[in-house]
Amino acid sequence: MKSVFSILLIALWLDSEPVKSQAVSMVTFDQLQQLITRPNDTLYVVNFWATWCAPCVKELPQFETVRQRYAAKRVNVLLVSMDDRKTLKTKVLPFLQKRKVKSKVVLLTESDLNTWVDKLAPEWSGALPMTLILNTKQHVRQFIDKPVKEGELESIINQYKL
Repeated sequence: MKSVFSILLIALWLDSEPVKSQAVSMVTFDQLQQLITRPNDTLYVVNFWATWCAPCVKELPQFETVRQRYAAKRVNVLLVSMDDRKTLKTKVLPFLQKRKVKSKVVLLTESDLNTWVDKLAPEWSGALPMTLILNTKQHVRQFIDKPVKEGELESIINQYKL
């Protein structure tokens, strides 16, 4: 009986996918700008969030859903963590791994909001969460300064011809 149980455990282990750690790059504001303002046909869904922000955490699954549903289209989800860079290994990475986040994540290293917020979104108070829908080539720019509701992102994305 023990050998049957052992074989079953080994088979389950071999069949399971290894859990991969999420790679998170630390970026400056200028680097972030380069990522999201490329003159191409990609629609960028850029969400500013933090692990300590309850509304941010609540809406994250919607961004994962969009990433999956629009994977074959020109839609790119980018999650911009506003967590302290010192907490990358102790909080951000474990948070992403626990929630199985597969969207691209960057950690913004700019600590002084006053130096870059107006360049990105003058209407933004700096409160989290915040989402931008962008496409430089098609002159798309939609600012969302509240948590997105279920299905809201998909409705917005579907407005644009992809």
